[in-house]
Amino acid sequence: MAADSNSMNQTQAQVQSQTMVQTLSPQQVLEARLLQLSTVELEEHVRAELADNPALEDLPQEYAPAQDGSREEQDTDSGDDAPYDAWTGESDDDTDGGQYSGRRGEMMPEIPIADSLSFYDLLAEQLAEQDLSERQRKIADYLIGSIDNDGFLDKNLQAVSDDLAFYYNLEAGTDEIGQVLEIIQEFDPAGIGARDLQECLLLQLKRKPQGDSIDLQIKIITDMFDEFTHKRWDRIAQRLGLDELTTQGLIEELVRLNPRPGSALGEVIGHSRQVVVPDFILECYDDEIHFSLNTGNIPQLRVSQEYIDMLEVQSKGTSSSQRAAAIYLKRKLESAKGFIEAIKQRHHTMVRTMQAIVDMQRSYFLEGDETLLKPMILKDIAKLTGLDISTVSRVTSGKYVQTPYGTFALKWFFTDGVVGQDGQEVSVKQIHQLLRQFTDGEDPQAPLSDGQLAQMLKDKGFNLARRTIAKYRDQIGIPVARLRRK
Repeated sequence: MAADSNSMNQTQAQVQSQTMVQTLSPQQVLEARLLQLSTVELEEHVRAELADNPALEDLPQEYAPAQDGSREEQDTDSGDDAPYDAWTGESDDDTDGGQYSGRRGEMMPEIPIADSLSFYDLLAEQLAEQDLSERQRKIADYLIGSIDNDGFLDKNLQAVSDDLAFYYNLEAGTDEIGQVLEIIQEFDPAGIGARDLQECLLLQLKRKPQGDSIDLQIKIITDMFDEFTHKRWDRIAQRLGLDELTTQGLIEELVRLNPRPGSALGEVIGHSRQVVVPDFILECYDDEIHFSLNTGNIPQLRVSQEYIDMLEVQSKGTSSSQRAAAIYLKRKLESAKGFIEAIKQRHHTMVRTMQAIVDMQRSYFLEGDETLLKPMILKDIAKLTGLDISTVSRVTSGKYVQTPYGTFALKWFFTDGVVGQDGQEVSVKQIHQLLRQFTDGEDPQAPLSDGQLAQMLKDKGFNLARRTIAKYRDQIGIPVARLRRK
């Protein structure tokens, strides 16, 4: 009986946990969704909401932003008639403030517009060709959105399951998510959607015409992956019972596989002029840093006064049709107000996060010197802003900032720290720059090995293992020494 009692208590605890997930309000879900969207995606979403909800209105032209990026000055005596600005949460008679707001009256740089399909658009096109249920399609959309630029799924299936439940109120187990992931892994290029390098290589091998050679290559990656990654060719030959020449032939085939399948899509896109649309515009004036949220062509919104007046009239009625009309109007008005509030919250959260990044990386933004970047992780920004780490992650994922030194993904500013022999912590970006300097100046006939690079970094005060050097070298696209030899 005691065992039965414990079992019942455990079941109750599980039910309580699920109930907590489901208590997330629709407004919180909407805010989380909008926060994940880029500028281009938000514009599409806002226009779709305008078309769907007649209680939402695009602001008239006289209240729209001027062509130079500043807002037209309005009559400050307008009082209650001043339209609500969905971007700042203020009326037009409120004053601008904030250390990092854009300057009025100055021409902003021309905002580049992408004129070709993105990495994710190409995957979405392939997804559209699949015969999936609406539920499977939602899971697939989220999985595609979680694939990084190298083509890897950067979350485990349990994390995906938790996110789907928390943000989309969709309960999906890891088995169901895994089945949808298998569909995505059949997309081009081969290896897309893999969770690690081993799975990525296996996905590519399984696309090749089957035969004895492919079977042996699959066996190497499946059973001898550690030996393969550490280039222990003699052990592989011994375990397979093959001579050195045959083993070398297998290895040469394997190293031709693409360890970063996402780059293949990037190269295809790059043949047409693909320009990132920045979510922030940042400028420097002497010792001052100013940035603004890029609203692009996103409509500014307000609640329809006509619908408010209609609700007031219908609410006074006594007939069933008038009561039904009042309920409909009230629902649409509440939806419109909630949508505007969600956009307002997105604005404040994004600006707050960007300000924290600027505060931490101020030296870099003023000088443009990559070595001035400080080690920074999501937790640091969460601490500065008071936001949850998951919120900071959503703000920085897929978002870009245009600076005087180029346009960068916000994730680019997040780097691990490396402690030198003097006890000072520096950004990994500084190690990247040193590696570039060393390899740019090497003898093409005798390129530097990872061991030699490690020694050169040690001479600079950084005692790093060869394995760490190989990881940093790979991060910045420097091939192994034998592939650099000319």
